[in-house]
Amino acid sequence: MSQATKRKHVVKEVLGEHMVPSDQQQIVRVLRTPGNNLHEVETAQGQRFLVSMPSKYRKNIWIKRGDFLIVDPIEEGEKVKAEISFVLCKDHVRSLKKDGLWPEAFEVAEKHNSSRNRPTQPELPAEPQSSGEESSSEDDSDLFVNTNRRQYHESEEESEEEETA
Repeated sequence: MSQATKRKHVVKEVLGEHMVPSDQQQIVRVLRTPGNNLHEVETAQGQRFLVSMPSKYRKNIWIKRGDFLIVDPIEEGEKVKAEISFVLCKDHVRSLKKDGLWPEAFEVAEKHNSSRNRPTQPELPAEPQSSGEESSSEDDSDLFVNTNRRQYHESEEESEEEETA
C-alpha cells in the first residue's frame, strides 16, 4: 500500500467513526510531547504517564498539547503505560459529552482554561485633541515597535544641529 493510500485510510478512520471507549480503555489529555512518538498524558483522575503512538498514526496524524485521546493500557510498560488507540477530534468530544461518557474532570478543567486563556481586546486610548499646529502623523507613540530590530533614538537637538550645518 502506498503512503498516500495509507494516509487516506488512516485519516478517514480518525475523522469518520465515533469511538466509544471500552472498559479497559480510558480518555486522556495530552500534556506535552517529549519526542520519539511518545506523549505525556493525564487521566481524569490526575495520573500522568507516557503513551506511545502506533506506527499507523506516525507521519499521518499530528497530536498537539491539549488534544484528547483514547488509550489502551500496556501491561509490561514501566514508563510507557499505554498505547494510543484513537485520536479524538472536536466532533468526537461533543458526541461523548452528549452521550454522557465524557469525564467530568476534563469538563471542569476545560471551562477553567477557556475563561483564563480568553484574550481580552485591549482598549484603544482616546486620541488627544491636537491644536492644529501639530499633525497626527508626527506623533509616533502609537506605532508598533518591531522588537527584532535594534532601536535608534534620534533626539530633536541632533536633528536641529544637522539642519543648521
